[in-house]
Amino acid sequence: MSQFTVSGRFKSRDGYAPFETTIDAENENVAREHAFSQLGSQHGLKRTEIELDEVSER
Repeated sequence: MSQFTVSGRFKSRDGYAPFETTIDAENENVAREHAFSQLGSQHGLKRTEIELDEVSER
């Protein structure tokens, strides 16, 4: 498995908050799905409230 760095922003009370996280995944698409899943679970967000700017392999 490879490590991917996913960055972007998500909707919060005060507008948009930036984030950057590292995810172990098989490929870029799986890393995107894990990012949506993790942020949605942790912050109670829907996918439409999360904007991914960049997914890069480490």
